[in-house]
Amino acid sequence: MQQFRSFITDERNLLGVCAALGHDFGFNPLFLRLVFGISLLWNPEAVIIAYACAGAFVLVSHLLFPGSRAKRARQVTAAA
Repeated sequence: MQQFRSFITDERNLLGVCAALGHDFGFNPLFLRLVFGISLLWNPEAVIIAYACAGAFVLVSHLLFPGSRAKRARQVTAAA
């Protein structure tokens, strides 16, 4: 849960949705931010709804499975 709070409280993020998804799925969140930013030019309502849905997904996944990310991170660092 502490890790989720760090995504929200980081002043460089807007609720930390892209950072959390990038961290959870192992990709650079800049790519997702670019997709959201460019898509805002064509259909802002759909992007805002998609961002809110992604935020809800991140919140629910972090509340339901709080230890899975920490366990996976320990496995990755132990393998390296």
